Amino acid sequence: MAEVIRVALPAEPEALAFAGDLTAVPPEQLDRHRPDAHFVCVENGELRARCSVWWRDAPPLAGEKLGAVGHFAAADEGSARAVLDAAAAALAGAGCTLAAGPMDGNTWRSYRLVTDFGADPPFLLEPWNPLEWPLWFEAAGFVPLARYHSLLFADLSRDPAPKPLPAGVRLRALDPARFDDELKLIFRLSVAGFARNYLYTPLAEADFLSQYLPFRERIVPEVNLIAEVDGEPAGFIFCYPDLLEAQRLGAAPRTLVLKSLAVLPAMQGHGLGGLLVAHARAAGRALGYSRAIHALMLDENVSTKISRASGQVMRRYTLFARRLAGA
Repeated sequence: MAEVIRVALPAEPEALAFAGDLTAVPPEQLDRHRPDAHFVCVENGELRARCSVWWRDAPPLAGEKLGAVGHFAAADEGSARAVLDAAAAALAGAGCTLAAGPMDGNTWRSYRLVTDFGADPPFLLEPWNPLEWPLWFEAAGFVPLARYHSLLFADLSRDPAPKPLPAGVRLRALDPARFDDELKLIFRLSVAGFARNYLYTPLAEADFLSQYLPFRERIVPEVNLIAEVDGEPAGFIFCYPDLLEAQRLGAAPRTLVLKSLAVLPAMQGHGLGGLLVAHARAAGRALGYSRAIHALMLDENVSTKISRASGQVMRRYTLFARRLAGA
């Protein structure tokens, strides 16, 4: 018979040593992400489902005390329901009114489920999940909280030339020789530029650097641009080649992924984001990339308006939420 176990944190490796096709969350990841509780569903020594919950440092949401449900994986609907119910009970007991997931604590980490897979294979760093997982969330009482999409631009040769830069505006490529310092600058721009984003939470610089330092060897400086206005940093765009595509093709990747775009609040609404996008795509085209993906955009986000009409939605994603008992 299946049993839901609340794993003591910080978790020792032996506490997560289960058989089965599902892999346990590594103890070092649990320690780094600092969830408030972690649950596993086990049957005959086999891991059937798992998830973590956060209530102390979960993202803010107007009118709600939000809790996050992440680190989710499940092998069957019954086990998924068991850990999701346990997560909901724990969050309700902590005073939360709404559980959002899947979300590994905040939106800086992995979150959302693919709910419309489309025809294209996954790109590098795209969230991916079995077809059944969204259905199992819904069966456990979760409904859509926010929807996202990725746009595919299949022919960059159709792009018009970027508009000339206004007086006082300079776009420069990221300097790989100063990669650590450049990341620290991008962190400062991110904290300011993302502060108004949906479900935004602050992030420590060390945590940000730990996410982006692995890109050091993959970086293509020409397509990672920093905007300066009157000599001061004002925005950036972060892009990378789709190396999963390169593995499939056995050749150089043809697709550039536009992952992050941020502009300081004082400069928002003045076209700086559009300039960063246009010049990054032009730089990619000059390097031989023929396609671009604008990745993981909130449906209502302003970055969606920057994307040209020639893009086609290639994938849709959903962040789910469940009203909690007593709320």
